[in-house]
Amino acid sequence: MPLLGTVLPEQLEPAYFKSLEELDEWSSSPHSTYDTVLPYKPRSLTVSSQTSELHGKLLVCHDYKGGYTESPHSFAYTFNFWSLCDTFVYFSHYRVTIPPPGWISAAHRQGVKMLGTLIFEGDGEQDCLRLLVGRLPKSKTGPAARTSTSTSLPLSPHYARLLADLAKKRGFDGYLLNFECPLRGGIEQTRALAAWITILRRELVEGVGKYAEVVWYDSVVITGQLAWQDRLNNYNLPFFLSSSSIFTNYTWRNNYPSLTAQYFLTLDPSLVSNESNVQVSTKSLQDIYVGIDIWGRGSHGNGGFGAYKALSHIEPSSLGLSVAIFGQAWSWESEQDKPSFTWESWWDYDRKLWAGVIDDNETVQIPDCPMKKGEEACTHGAFVPFKEFFKAQPPPNVDHIPFHTTFCPGAGRKWFVNGKEVFVQAGGGGWTDVDKQTSLGDLVWPKPEITWDAQADPPEGVSLPSVLAKVDMRDAWNGGSSLRMVMSDPGSQSENAVFRCVRVPIQSLTVTANMEYEATAIYKVDKELSFDVDASLSVKALSSKSTFQITPTSENDSHVGNGWMKLAIQFTLLDADAPSEGMLISLGFTLAIVTEDPSQPFELPILLGQLNVHPSYPINIPKHTPMILWVDFSRSTSELSGIISYETATSLPLPVQPSIASSEDPVPAWVTQPTSMQWFTRLMYANIYAQWFDPLVSTPLPSDAVWIGTTKYGLGGRKNVFDVQRENLPPSVQGHGRKGRVRVYVQGVSETGEVMKWEQCAYVDIE
Repeated sequence: MPLLGTVLPEQLEPAYFKSLEELDEWSSSPHSTYDTVLPYKPRSLTVSSQTSELHGKLLVCHDYKGGYTESPHSFAYTFNFWSLCDTFVYFSHYRVTIPPPGWISAAHRQGVKMLGTLIFEGDGEQDCLRLLVGRLPKSKTGPAARTSTSTSLPLSPHYARLLADLAKKRGFDGYLLNFECPLRGGIEQTRALAAWITILRRELVEGVGKYAEVVWYDSVVITGQLAWQDRLNNYNLPFFLSSSSIFTNYTWRNNYPSLTAQYFLTLDPSLVSNESNVQVSTKSLQDIYVGIDIWGRGSHGNGGFGAYKALSHIEPSSLGLSVAIFGQAWSWESEQDKPSFTWESWWDYDRKLWAGVIDDNETVQIPDCPMKKGEEACTHGAFVPFKEFFKAQPPPNVDHIPFHTTFCPGAGRKWFVNGKEVFVQAGGGGWTDVDKQTSLGDLVWPKPEITWDAQADPPEGVSLPSVLAKVDMRDAWNGGSSLRMVMSDPGSQSENAVFRCVRVPIQSLTVTANMEYEATAIYKVDKELSFDVDASLSVKALSSKSTFQITPTSENDSHVGNGWMKLAIQFTLLDADAPSEGMLISLGFTLAIVTEDPSQPFELPILLGQLNVHPSYPINIPKHTPMILWVDFSRSTSELSGIISYETATSLPLPVQPSIASSEDPVPAWVTQPTSMQWFTRLMYANIYAQWFDPLVSTPLPSDAVWIGTTKYGLGGRKNVFDVQRENLPPSVQGHGRKGRVRVYVQGVSETGEVMKWEQCAYVDIE
């Protein structure tokens, strides 16, 4: 069976640590930084920058079957509503949870911070104390002289430094602190803990960046007792003030959110505002995450599709409190054992929870909501999806991270390369690889909001067609899926319906005004049509009335193979007064439809395989050619088992001999590559192919090779490697005892979605 880029166990960095002692052992030897993990770039346009109101944020805490359970060879839960989320916590019950690299990149691609977890529960009391006093020496030691002054528990920065260094090396952005065991040292130990948290924050800011986050979970209180408060109050206030934010427990009564807000507003400004006290970090109601357990377990509304009742009390859009949703993979785990379960049925279920129903024919089963003893009575209306409580936010400015999507949810049944099917999962099952996850189109769900195209007059007396969207795993351009949009119309008796021009928005983005960008789309019409359709890419300003300069490129409306078409434009948003942080636009499709008989109903299915937007390079900049420079093989257990590694490079055009009249000539000998933008092609992943051949009989051709997998981060975070296991290779590659070699090819895929041509690729022969 083809691989999806697993890595041998001996090649792995630890995925997590079961104790602080294990963390110490790890730190005792050098470790390199995972520079292949996509770095965090803050969103240029956040909720606060788009509105003048204080709007609560969303934290999602991902507790899925204990953590680290995703298999590349089967379907598993993936999170796909990043545009609503600000911070994501990868949670497990190990002492130090390190988010897997693929999850880190998936979050960062959307401008979402990714946190690990530091947890103490059960028998964790000894490690709680070790955290504060640091690692103890093995040699005999003691104070140089006795002191007559009474001192409290000594406080060491040792583990704060290690945890910050771990986050820096692995590429994540901070920690959720979960102390769910009593602290026997009482207030002496809790005061030291609150002080230690400030050290951790300082170390993270210095090592990771000023955006680093430390979230305190509402558990231990100032007395050292394990006593969940379900709100912010004096018993957990010191921990909140030391941390970036607090995540309250879930079993609150329906008046607790308002009590929390009232309590916060009574605090002395010198505690929460650096305008009043330069020694503290400013805090707001947004830094209080009110917890909701999607599994219910005491949450108001009883979890699941009743969680909107809890959200209506938190009121993130008006009260300003933030929300922490725990265990959102409930939608998968609660359904996966049902006979009718499929990935598609789960997506419909999860999509309803997050984005809402498509129409009134879709039903939502709302659980009963038992009231707690002494709780005030409350009433709630019909179901409201999470999307209605949080303002969707675009990914980071495409100047910082080029936008790329193949509409992959991080799972699939097949794999495609440039529209060609190269792999089908055996037995009709699926695969999961969060590293390959891209946006599903944040303006598409629950259904696209189709409009008449602004450049054409709306046809009088004609209704808009309807459009429905779905993730299609049967056909794709690159990766495992595409976005299928089906436009339908029952027909119209109006003669004006002969020509209809509509716009379908797909994705919101942030761009910089007066800067030139290139946008491309790969699509195909999925059936023979009895009418004419002309498709084009369109951009629209969402937060202003700015205009665009749009120019189709030479690649526009070109055939790219296997029935797929390419649209390509260059565009510039024209606005002399635009803010420097960027402006919000939507990228979409304009469809011009001409029918001879408009009274006849029609259906127009379109597969959208890929969307890309990136800055246009200045025309005078020499074009470079990315390449795989070399491929190497390190043998392990057998002739065909080991590690494939490779290196990337780029090649500039052959230089022209410069004509230099004088050493004082101010004109450079050649046009230099830009220093203020990323021009060197970076790879998202590589496709790996292999073929058996006898060098005495034939010369191998890459077009005859068999796809055997893609590189992925795995738990070890090494992206430029691929694990080859003989037993997993297709029979045609194994050779079956024949004399010969196996040639392995590495074919890179750039961050703008371009698959390298074979002449840019390299191979290695395995004897």
